[in-house]
Amino acid sequence: MNKNKTIIDRLVEVSALLVYSAKIDDNYTDQEKKIISSFIKTQTQNEDEIAKIMQEAEKLEDNSNHLLNFTNIIKKDSIEAKSIIIKELWKTILSDNNVDDFEANLMRRICGLIYFPDKLCGEIKLSVLKEVKSN
Repeated sequence: MNKNKTIIDRLVEVSALLVYSAKIDDNYTDQEKKIISSFIKTQTQNEDEIAKIMQEAEKLEDNSNHLLNFTNIIKKDSIEAKSIIIKELWKTILSDNNVDDFEANLMRRICGLIYFPDKLCGEIKLSVLKEVKSN
């Protein structure tokens, strides 16, 4: 039970980072919420739990004023785990087919804070752009 709580807490924190990225352009859309919920759904299939995690993530993001609160939890993850999160961040940011200066700056800051290679971040962005354009 305690281990599961830790996994849920971590999922809330990662989801809060996604919410943060969605809100950085002052336009938190239903499409962005759907992308974040889909990410949560990859971790749990329980619909009630998905809604609860989303609600807790939004609350956590509202009450936090530091990006470090969100990046510290993933800093020590493997490059593969970080790649998944970076991909979800790009999906959220690119959901409106636009990357403004705040969003681009956010991604650079996040990559620096979690020690994620810029080149790989760019490759993931291009991959997500292809997915967005094909849909």
